[in-house]
Amino acid sequence: QVQLVESGGGLVQAGGSLRLSCAASGGIFSRYTMGWFRQAPEKEREFVAAGVWSDGRKYYADAVKGRFTISRDNVKNTVTLQMNSLKPEDTAVYYCAAATTAWNIRLMDAYDYWGQGTQVTVSS
Repeated sequence: QVQLVESGGGLVQAGGSLRLSCAASGGIFSRYTMGWFRQAPEKEREFVAAGVWSDGRKYYADAVKGRFTISRDNVKNTVTLQMNSLKPEDTAVYYCAAATTAWNIRLMDAYDYWGQGTQVTVSS
């Protein structure tokens, strides 16, 4: 059983930056595809970014491409999401997720484990 714990959320002004971290335990971290999703109030949870480290592929939602960067540390068993040039529409609860598959990783159903989420609020 994999446990995921996110941290790093908070309140930031538009144009600012935040760095989210996700600490994983209970599994062989290097074998998992790791992803980030977000859910704004009254909206569906949506894909943000993911990394398949078996082959180095990284994927981003169009809304965050060029502003967000996903990375991981297989020694510390953490995955981070560096968020720059934040916009008010980035306001959401951000969730870390782990998948044993490398397919369809933009879809929630691909993921086996989820963190509890961390709030990101971007003021205008």
